[in-house]
Amino acid sequence: MSGMTTDAGSLRELTVGTGAGLDTADMVLNIGPQHPSTHGVLRLKLVLDGERVVACEPIVGYMHRGAEKLFEVRDYRQIIVLANRHDWLSAFSNELGVVLAVERLMGLEVPERAVWLRTALAELNRVLNHLMFLGSYPLEIGAITPMFYAFRERETLQTVLEEVSGGRIHYMFNRVGGLKEEVPAGWTSRARTAIDEVRRRLPDLDHLIRRNEIFLARTVGIGVLSAADAAAFGASGPVARASGLDLDLRRDEPYLAYGELDVPVVTRTTGDCHARFEVLLDQVYVSLDLAQQCLDRVDRLTGPVNTRLPKVVKAPEGHTYAWTENPLGINGYYLVSRGEKTPWRLKLRTASYANVQALATLIPGCLVPDLVAILGSMFFVVGDIDK
Repeated sequence: MSGMTTDAGSLRELTVGTGAGLDTADMVLNIGPQHPSTHGVLRLKLVLDGERVVACEPIVGYMHRGAEKLFEVRDYRQIIVLANRHDWLSAFSNELGVVLAVERLMGLEVPERAVWLRTALAELNRVLNHLMFLGSYPLEIGAITPMFYAFRERETLQTVLEEVSGGRIHYMFNRVGGLKEEVPAGWTSRARTAIDEVRRRLPDLDHLIRRNEIFLARTVGIGVLSAADAAAFGASGPVARASGLDLDLRRDEPYLAYGELDVPVVTRTTGDCHARFEVLLDQVYVSLDLAQQCLDRVDRLTGPVNTRLPKVVKAPEGHTYAWTENPLGINGYYLVSRGEKTPWRLKLRTASYANVQALATLIPGCLVPDLVAILGSMFFVVGDIDK
């Protein structure tokens, strides 16, 4: 590509990025902040030498809504509404982290039935999150059919969560001390039927993509993230486990009922786009099994699903840290209270924010057509980056 530039009043021809051994200049290209190949409003500032990316700078903050400052002027029930929204695909898990932090500071013991129900719902939410990426990722690199299969399974499970909570995306079902209310009569049976249906039909999606020649060509060996780099950037969840970091809080730092469950941790070692996709896909099978085990246990338990609390909930003065294995990785909640009905500070550590930093290392050296494949395989939600 040639252009004419003015240098001290004279014209000269400049050849930009042909990569053919000529005297070329690097080209700076902005991907975003509004661009169809990005997940939300993310901006990547790229330096290109022809088709090859020389440098990449992720620029975040376009969706920043100041969630942490809003937490400080809302009581502990209102915060749950906001926490739903930063990672809109993991709403139930986001709520959970907030209430776990408050309960820990208050020294509250949650009824056993609520603990097992929370665990079941958290795993169903994990499946819903993963199915979205399992459908949208192939779509981004040219395969439209997987989206239909993924959404068929999502609708089956969405129906179950909508029945129990009244919400399709933002469930608002957790409360400090337990859950909003008891589940409808017969719900656990209907949930198990939905899980069985999804498990039976999931191979339709699996066999269509996992060994597809075109999909393999676009993902194998592309965007390799080493275990050392994943650890250095603080990556977690499926992205880190695909690089060989064998870390899962459900097994390593159990919360809810995970200490009583055998949680298989899915890992790969290659750390490329295909490994990240496979980890996500295999985790769906694991989560379906875990959810079913939890529902079986719920059916054997009786008793309340919440704890009676005063109308105004106040956490005692002090501070605590709770972390959860969210669908996209580790979320951390650092709560500081001065004994009021609102937190003095609630710091939110989100998985997507750490994971997306690795793009600065992953993308340089790749070709422009591989850019979308790498971006999609990092499984981030931009609201989760920007908060």
